[in-house]
Amino acid sequence: MSGCIGGRLQAQREAAAHVASKAGWQRSNLDAGPFELVSFAPQGLQRTAVLTVYIEGDGLAWINGSTPSLDPTPLNPLALRLALRDPSGAAVYLARPCQFVTGAQRRGCQRKYWTSHRFAPEVIEASSSAIEQLKQRFAAERLVLVGYSGGGAVAALIAAQRRDVMRLVTVAGNLDHRTWTADLQLSALDGSLNPADAWQRLQSVPQIHFVGGQDGVMGESVVESYRARFATGPAPTVRVLPTFDHHCCWVERWPDLLGEAGL
Repeated sequence: MSGCIGGRLQAQREAAAHVASKAGWQRSNLDAGPFELVSFAPQGLQRTAVLTVYIEGDGLAWINGSTPSLDPTPLNPLALRLALRDPSGAAVYLARPCQFVTGAQRRGCQRKYWTSHRFAPEVIEASSSAIEQLKQRFAAERLVLVGYSGGGAVAALIAAQRRDVMRLVTVAGNLDHRTWTADLQLSALDGSLNPADAWQRLQSVPQIHFVGGQDGVMGESVVESYRARFATGPAPTVRVLPTFDHHCCWVERWPDLLGEAGL
């Protein structure tokens, strides 16, 4: 089984690089402290006042209900596909720790970082460091963070720590992992920060959260639990797409949904 999955992951790494390269995007590896994080960015992008950063989901965290994966590289990197559909020309992609890396690039890659500690403080700090490097590279002044699934949690937790995030957008985002694990009877993410607990620091961040009405992986209860935490001030905007699930049909509709997000 591991050999078969390893072959699929290698094929997916090559496929992702090919899709990005075909679109004129170039890979770079960012030194983010305990991890080396992979990014893709348009080759022609030089300077932009506002940089949109797409953050990948959890990827292949588990092979089955009891067996964690050896490598969390996503078989379907949906956040990358969303980034490639962004019409602004000022979007970049950021993978999660241990995704798309091999050999010495896999430093710090303990299984806990795609299971119980997937949103650990050191993960958020490393991801924010990588984003800062991208911001400096493109001389950006402000950021838009777009997170898919578990990448939505990372995006929210980063936005809670920074003061340069002008908009937070999530797609099927894991914004309250305690509700998520309770709903699906999964192991608690005991080593992870929870975005819902950071609601006070997110009050000033304009945000919209897209949810699929048919999503059996990250249901509406997760984002509603998050929104309910905003006891004062305006609650975050939630947009439910009745026929969408965890994977369909975000990429196809993405330019239109960006318009709804004011981007």
